[in-house]
Amino acid sequence: MEHSLWEILNMAGYAMWTIVGLSVLTVAVALERVVMQWRFIDRARTLADTVGRCLKRGAFEEARSACERSRSPLAEVFLVGYERLGRTKKENLASAVDRERVRVMLGLKARLWIMGTVGAIAVFVGLFGTVIGIQNAFRRMAESGSNEMKVVSGGLTEALYATAAGILVAVEAVVLYNFFNQRLTRIAVEMKMLTDEFLEQLEEHGPKGARGALREEDEEASGEGERGNREAA
Repeated sequence: MEHSLWEILNMAGYAMWTIVGLSVLTVAVALERVVMQWRFIDRARTLADTVGRCLKRGAFEEARSACERSRSPLAEVFLVGYERLGRTKKENLASAVDRERVRVMLGLKARLWIMGTVGAIAVFVGLFGTVIGIQNAFRRMAESGSNEMKVVSGGLTEALYATAAGILVAVEAVVLYNFFNQRLTRIAVEMKMLTDEFLEQLEEHGPKGARGALREEDEEASGEGERGNREAA
């Protein structure tokens, strides 16, 4: 005997509706992450290329304006570098930019834990519904006073729908979770490369005053190292 989708949902009771809710939640998070990560790498590369060209021709303010207008989260990382340039040491500048990069990456990872959690618990929610369904089937068997299997076969079939649905939703959640994790790994590597390239260009092609300050710091550090070596000798 075939059952409609609505009948199957109602057969397994609250467990089935809980699984349906987890599935909807997983899809909603996946769609939100797609919107968040849509063309992320392309936008980041475009911004990095624009900033690099501006810095190479000495258009420092134009490069900063490009970051302020950009919708790419990488722009926030670059702007931290512009704000700290010439106002702090080279090491502190790199640390500040790196902290902002990590903050952006944490934002990209937001809500992924929901898909991981659904992938871990959906099967157990289905098993819980199946156990309850089996208990109900045997209770009906006891109430009927019959030992024939046909009395409980229908109830057992209904109960197993919950397990099947739980497995299906768990697979859905795990696949989506792994997909977005793989994309985040790629984005993290790309952001690290673009950030390092930006810092090199900023030091080489940034405003003269800022470059001079950075070079003075390097010269002071090398001078202190030489004096230390002479004293040790």
